[in-house]
Amino acid sequence: MTEPRTDEQALAASVVRGMLERDAFSRWLGIDVLAIAPGRCTARMTVRPEMVNGFGVAHGGVAYALADSALAFASNTNGRVTVAIENNIGYPTAVHPGNVLTAEAVEVSAANRVAFYAVTVRNEAGVTVADFRGTVYRTGQHHELRDPQS
Repeated sequence: MTEPRTDEQALAASVVRGMLERDAFSRWLGIDVLAIAPGRCTARMTVRPEMVNGFGVAHGGVAYALADSALAFASNTNGRVTVAIENNIGYPTAVHPGNVLTAEAVEVSAANRVAFYAVTVRNEAGVTVADFRGTVYRTGQHHELRDPQS
C-alpha cells in the first residue's frame, strides 16, 4: 500500500480532529482514534459495566456505535461533510465488560456522492465481534478547517 500524499493526510487528520472536538457521544463512549488516513480509520474503546444488557453482555449498540463512529471519521477524511444513509451489522461473538474493542473502517468503493465502507470490530484477542457495512452520502458541503496551530 502506498502512503497517502502529505496534503491528503493533513486534511484527513484536521477533519477528524475537528469532528472529535464536537462529538460528545464518541467522547462519552471513550473512543480513541488510533490511526487516520484518507478513507480509513482505526478507533478503540473499552466496554464499561454500564454498557451491558439484561443478559450481562454488551448491548449490541455499543459495537454498533464504535463502528458507526469509525465509519464517520473514515468517510469524512476527504473534507466533504459525509453522512451515513444505510448501515447493517452482524454480531458473530459476544462482547463483555472490560473488552477492548478496535474498529477498522476501510473505504471499499466511492463515487462522487455515494461511498461504501467495511468496518470490522475486534476484541483484544483479535476475535471479530462485529462485521459492519456502511453506505454514506457525500454532501456538497466542506468541513470548516482550523489552523492546526490554533
